[in-house]
Amino acid sequence: MSTDYQQAREALGRRLRELRFSHPAGHLTGAQLAQRLGWSAPKVSKLENGRQTATPDDLRAWADATGHPETFDELRARLAGFESHIRSWRRQLAAGHRAPQEAHNTAQADAALLRAWESSWVVGILQTPDYARSIFTRFSELHRSPKDIEEAVRARMRRQELLYSGQRRYRIVLGESVLRSLVCPPAVLAAQLDRLYNVIGLDTVELGIVPFGASLKLPPGPGFWIYDDRQVVTETWHSELWIEDADTIATYERVWATLQESAVYGADAHNVINAAQRALSSP
Repeated sequence: MSTDYQQAREALGRRLRELRFSHPAGHLTGAQLAQRLGWSAPKVSKLENGRQTATPDDLRAWADATGHPETFDELRARLAGFESHIRSWRRQLAAGHRAPQEAHNTAQADAALLRAWESSWVVGILQTPDYARSIFTRFSELHRSPKDIEEAVRARMRRQELLYSGQRRYRIVLGESVLRSLVCPPAVLAAQLDRLYNVIGLDTVELGIVPFGASLKLPPGPGFWIYDDRQVVTETWHSELWIEDADTIATYERVWATLQESAVYGADAHNVINAAQRALSSP
């Protein structure tokens, strides 16, 4: 967990402790508050010490039980302030994979220019249903999350309607490794490569491929999306980062522009995809 995230969680915990201490009828002990809330005493301690992230329902109950219902909006704003930046997979996937997909659908629908870099797998907006199904299945196993695979696939496929609205421009750069990675059965990858081949030339998508032999000014690094010039979304194995800091966004824009310089487009990109198709079909 990042230092900034943990510090924000601890700061929220200190504010919760202040509210417990300042109950209008007098100081409440942790045990007394837990009894009022119907919680275990360890939960109160974990929230106050930043070892557990509160939910909005937790915060509303806390504000009411400590006699400060008017502080709920403040507490909720504090929570939104740091959770909007770091969203753990454990919390996001507690009810399955569909909800995070819907969040991405909304974020992309709100943008006009969307730039992406990826060197590990095909980005969701260009995935075939079978490829998406393979990805969701593997990540469901990794995170031991509910396997709402078909609901997640349908949500991701709905996002692709944005490609054809004419209201957005996608500038996507993929490393050639994406074309070769067997994160799905070979037949599924073959169909996915066909999909990428046919996307080239679509007026709303500029798809570039960085070939293996290309000279790079930067290491590839993790994949990310830039929504207009206001938000970056990237991910780690344990969380997604939704970044709105202007200086950090500017850094990602420079990274994207630098990697994009190594990409090939049009017929040259077709040739790279063709090479991956031949390699996949060769014995």
